[in-house]
Amino acid sequence: MIETVLAILNRPSQHAEAHDPGADAFTFEGPIEPHVQVLDLGLVRGDGVFETLNVTDGRPQALEAHLDRLARSAAMLDLPAPDLDVWRRAVEAVVAELDPVREAYCKTVMSRGVEGDGRPTGYVYAAPAEEYTMPREQGIAVVTLDRGYRHDVARTSPWLLQGAKTLSYAVNMAALREAARRGADDALFVSTDGYVLEGPRSTLLLRRGDDLVTPRTDIGILAGTTQADVFTFAEDRGIATSYELVTLDDLRAADALWLVSSSRLAAPIRSVNGDVRDMDLELTAAMNTFLLDRTA
Repeated sequence: MIETVLAILNRPSQHAEAHDPGADAFTFEGPIEPHVQVLDLGLVRGDGVFETLNVTDGRPQALEAHLDRLARSAAMLDLPAPDLDVWRRAVEAVVAELDPVREAYCKTVMSRGVEGDGRPTGYVYAAPAEEYTMPREQGIAVVTLDRGYRHDVARTSPWLLQGAKTLSYAVNMAALREAARRGADDALFVSTDGYVLEGPRSTLLLRRGDDLVTPRTDIGILAGTTQADVFTFAEDRGIATSYELVTLDDLRAADALWLVSSSRLAAPIRSVNGDVRDMDLELTAAMNTFLLDRTA
């Protein structure tokens, strides 16, 4: 029974030499065996990028959107451009090897590799997903946390890599631990000048009347692949969508709130900083049905 699958890419980028010139583009390896060198910059400095895809009934969801974002993040880090055809084939092969389950996840990781070597490290890993029924159906408690940056930091300080999905997740994980210390399930970052940004691993959606709104993606936050598909769902049903600057007052005035992500999908927010919020469970269920039924 194959519960986890790992593929190691021999040449993650056409702009760098292959690790083994005579080997295939990728090979399946034992997931629990050692593969990454101890001096790999992804391990010692978080110098790399990654994506996590939802896999439903053997279908990798939003694959092209995730590959495009992998390439954008790599460009922001001045990494060699990933060979998207090889990455695509590796994802499809890994998912095909995984035993059939309703939901799984697939993670693509590309680091700079060993310092001075010039060859990036790349691998694709898949495993069954966590059980997300409870947060999808009963909602999540969220606290707001100061991110420590102005909302325009991506423009003023591009070296901070805001908007890139990097392996440097220590701050994101610290935020989730702080949320847990405050009795919440998740966090929502706010800029120092009062604009609502994103969760450590998710994108904010809010319903204002009959419209769906998400924070603008030019304010140093990650462009959400799941959020984009929710907007497609909404537009197909005649629901207006928009990208806006969202303030804390907007957050308090919203009729319903969600955090959406590739794994958990749409999780309604039942409270913010302890204040109970109304949840639109009917719309939530429709969103998640759409997301789980995607064929691409």
